[in-house]
Amino acid sequence: MKAGKRIAECQKLVEKNKLYEAKEALEIIEKMPKAKFDETVELHVKLGVDSKHADQQVRGTTVLPHGTGKTLRVLVFAKGPKAEEAEKAGADFVGAEELIPKIEKENWFDYDVIVATPDMMGVVGRLGKVLGPKGLMPNPKSGTVTMDVTKAINEIKSGKVEYRLDKTNIIHLGFGKVSFGAEKLLENYDAIMGAIIKAKPAAAKGQYIKSVSISTTMGPGLYIDQK
Repeated sequence: MKAGKRIAECQKLVEKNKLYEAKEALEIIEKMPKAKFDETVELHVKLGVDSKHADQQVRGTTVLPHGTGKTLRVLVFAKGPKAEEAEKAGADFVGAEELIPKIEKENWFDYDVIVATPDMMGVVGRLGKVLGPKGLMPNPKSGTVTMDVTKAINEIKSGKVEYRLDKTNIIHLGFGKVSFGAEKLLENYDAIMGAIIKAKPAAAKGQYIKSVSISTTMGPGLYIDQK
């Protein structure tokens, strides 16, 4: 089935302007004609906050019960015993200052997440201009600046996801693959929505969750009735 025809078939299954229960929406996604690859199921949550204000930022992490379907590659900045610990815990890459020119000059980005011990943040900070725009900068709030590198690596490898507001006050993230099926995707959805609701800033006024939609990588969006 050609891509255009497949998307048209997918769109026939979705009622415009309808608010779906999350379970029903995920069951519809399961019935949609499949793409040539295992599509990611994406979540888009518009919040009633203003990301320009520091006290209205929404950012955090949660571990999805069934992971994301993607094995993340982890780079750890550490030295000595902590570097050895990172290697034993299954980090894909471990290093220190010697990695700076490789990242800066060779555009080396064969990793998905960076973890750093606090003492290495002076070194990692020099890469701020390169790592920041890619969302790769380690951050204590996301648990990626830590002395417990084993825990950080295990959580990332087992399906920890980070959620954060963009400039338009929307959180976008993938929470599984179409092949997971509706039941597992619903458990992942409940976990991430629960974390976002719990992360509501004290300074947020009025309606916190404005809208929620889910879609596949190349499929139409379905709006969720988030009571």
